[in-house]
Amino acid sequence: MPVLRQLPRWAWFGGGVLAFIAGMVNAAGYLGFRHQSISNMTGNTSLLGISLGTGNGGEAWHWALTIASFVLGAALSGFIVQQSTLKLGRRYGVALTLESLLLFAAVPLLDANSSIGLYLASIAVGLQNGMVSTYSGMVFRTTHVTGIFTDMGIYLGQMLRRLPVDMLRLRLCVLVATTFMLGSAAGALLFRLMQERSLLIPAALTGACGLGYSLYRQYLVKTVRIPD
Repeated sequence: MPVLRQLPRWAWFGGGVLAFIAGMVNAAGYLGFRHQSISNMTGNTSLLGISLGTGNGGEAWHWALTIASFVLGAALSGFIVQQSTLKLGRRYGVALTLESLLLFAAVPLLDANSSIGLYLASIAVGLQNGMVSTYSGMVFRTTHVTGIFTDMGIYLGQMLRRLPVDMLRLRLCVLVATTFMLGSAAGALLFRLMQERSLLIPAALTGACGLGYSLYRQYLVKTVRIPD
């Protein structure tokens, strides 16, 4: 008999909020001065290949730095959080605070049409994406949805064949895809009002999440005796 898996409420809430934030950040990238994705490394890798194929060295250098920034962010996540399995008590507050600072630092640079702002934002989303990596054997991503829509298609096909479907994973896919889309819509509305400074909103939200989590973690350390 299969083991019944459950995702704790804090993980549902946190995953939805982080996907919403990532959607806002990505919208700012698409609507900004370079009209590029900040969190979609598939498209950015294609653009790197196109630049190499067309001999455009300047563009190739830009896309290479964008991808390297995302990888650097994920590396920082591995250094800070240290474990890939999602678990309450890990140092997500530190990672979220650093992500917030990176987004805040990116705003004046983006407002000045500097690509360095895009690199800082890419570090931030790479950090976020690496931070919540897996839970109970499930890949848990919050900054891009290609794999999520692939999983949804697979589950649809399994349903049509009347095969067993991982309903927990399916619900998680729906949550992340929906909140990412809503975050993108909110980001587009904010961009109309604030331009590149719209990134201040996801930066503030991420900082609030980091502070809230850190306070809750300290409460658990004192009361439940989780590892500090």
